[in-house]
Amino acid sequence: MPSKTEDPTPPDDQTPEQQGSPEVNTLTAEDITASLKAGFSDFLARPLMSGFFGLFYAVFGILFVWCLVWLGKIWMIIPAMVGFPLVAPFAAAGLYEMSRRLKTGERFGWSDILTVMARQSRREMGWMAFVTLFVFWVWMYQIRLWLAIILQDASFSDFGGFLNTVFFTPEGWTFLAVGTCAGAIFSAVLFSLTVVAMPLLLDREIDFVTAMLTSIRVVTENPVVMLSWAAIISVTMLLSLVPAFLGLIFTLPILGHTTWHLYRRAVVSLEG
Repeated sequence: MPSKTEDPTPPDDQTPEQQGSPEVNTLTAEDITASLKAGFSDFLARPLMSGFFGLFYAVFGILFVWCLVWLGKIWMIIPAMVGFPLVAPFAAAGLYEMSRRLKTGERFGWSDILTVMARQSRREMGWMAFVTLFVFWVWMYQIRLWLAIILQDASFSDFGGFLNTVFFTPEGWTFLAVGTCAGAIFSAVLFSLTVVAMPLLLDREIDFVTAMLTSIRVVTENPVVMLSWAAIISVTMLLSLVPAFLGLIFTLPILGHTTWHLYRRAVVSLEG
């Protein structure tokens, strides 16, 4: 009679990540400082390639605002500029790959980096892109909702009129207060979901739910450090938008490279 004892050996295609969530480390302020230095070093190692991603992101932002003006959606410009940094982690995928290869000493060219997202088709980066864009869409929709509720009688013939209504009327102040609170919540949620998940998906074969849960654990177990990093990102990105988005040419690459190095410090390496 054949034995019914199960083979304790797991299938060959079962990876360590599938058996459990990645372990996370305790971070300090020194980890942010060291990651920033490493990120700046990566930017200087390949300034043209790194700057390309910042330029692409800046041009996309300029075209996005131009389209809103052309469509007459003046009211969407400010919330779009505020919510624009929410999709930055997805846009920085190529920068993560550059930092990964620079760290391991791998040689790479433009094609290796520009096609990194296409090579993720068999992984779950696409789902993370969906999550990111969905949160951005919800952000824009709820701004439109608050606009209709609070500024329902206002009309905006131009951008100047919109700014005057928002900044110099009691209704505008209420709109700003509600929008700021809602934006803070959306930003905190998306930051917690993506700050580690994006580079983790690029680095390992892992499902996007586990990646997001790992990202949340990093934030909840290191709240002060990660909130400080979130504040650095938010302030830097918003200031970069002021000179017609052009500041992003430099700040986005540095922040992207830094995020990769911070991820490597936050999540325990498979090599131990």
